[in-house]
Amino acid sequence: MPADVSDLRRLARDLRRGAAGMELLVQKVVAKTALDIEADAKRLAPVDTGALRNSIGHDLTEDKLGAEVGPTVDYAEYVEFGTSRQAPQPYLHPAADRRLPAFEKALENILDRLT
Repeated sequence: MPADVSDLRRLARDLRRGAAGMELLVQKVVAKTALDIEADAKRLAPVDTGALRNSIGHDLTEDKLGAEVGPTVDYAEYVEFGTSRQAPQPYLHPAADRRLPAFEKALENILDRLT
């Protein structure tokens, strides 16, 4: 599911060498994608008490070239993947899968600006 962080770091290094301001574009793409995945996951999350949905958030890495999106409640993985007695109710992986093509396309567009 997640993009390879080493590729993003390598891209950022090349961007610093190649063109000023490109790293900022990548940071914006990462932040927007994280927000989009968070919003989709909240929309797709099943609601009983609302605790799962309310716990979904995102954190950007220090260099803002990576992000983690997910819930903080301890039972979240049981909802996503199910248990022996509960069917899975995926919300996070479908949200990420939906946004991945646009994320990849945005990064390709940034790379195209360098060539």
